[in-house]
Amino acid sequence: MTIDDYRIEREPYYRPQGDEIALFKAAYASRMPMMLKGPTGCGKTRFIEHMAWQLGRPLVTVACHEDMTASDLVGRFLLDATGTVWHDGPLTLAVRFGAICYLDEIVEARQDTTVVIHPLTDDRRILPLEKKGEVVEAHPDFALVISYNPGYQSVLKDLKESTKQRFGAIDFLYPEPDVEAEIVAHESGVAKDVAARLVAIGRRSRNLKGHGLDEGASTRMLIYAGRLIAQGVGIKAATKVALVLPITDDADVRDALDAAIAACV
Repeated sequence: MTIDDYRIEREPYYRPQGDEIALFKAAYASRMPMMLKGPTGCGKTRFIEHMAWQLGRPLVTVACHEDMTASDLVGRFLLDATGTVWHDGPLTLAVRFGAICYLDEIVEARQDTTVVIHPLTDDRRILPLEKKGEVVEAHPDFALVISYNPGYQSVLKDLKESTKQRFGAIDFLYPEPDVEAEIVAHESGVAKDVAARLVAIGRRSRNLKGHGLDEGASTRMLIYAGRLIAQGVGIKAATKVALVLPITDDADVRDALDAAIAACV
């Protein structure tokens, strides 16, 4: 793949909730590393896709996980027909060619892996490739963005303060009901009144957070339910498949969610 394969050709739909677009543009102009904070499924990834399109920059996205190593980010030597050849990882590719590198749910990555980004988040803007004996200076257009869900903080899964303090941050919350209904209707194809009922269900489920649920239904899940409804599935069946069954196995919590759905349909 070349860096052009990471370009976003069509404008991704994004409904602003405040001044986040202007804030991100100002941060990018000063090459400030940014952290997008908010619950899963609230629009962080769609936002960065939209901003990459607006800024005309390729977007290299890395889905972080607990088994990810530093080599997965920066690259490694691999054998091919000609012998041992270095292959850039996604972070190095973005650094060399001026893409936006988006590390999605960075808290899932091991802390000894995330420290490799530190030299990119200060005035040095360099990426040392220790195995290759090379120091890559960041392209002037390179930007680093991470996402982070504070709701999943724990002693074992949290960002080091030394990492957090290297970033500016924008908070993302679930949209206000009318805005969320507009998003659900646009993305799923259902009528606005159906989208509003789905949003009402989603908001009731979020009230159960801390009372049997780690997280309520996200905007993404409401869109999934809407897409099922657009295919002719009834709203009760659609919400059961897209909302209830994925987020809990507890019978009492399922009953509470079923009651919330019944009150909104």
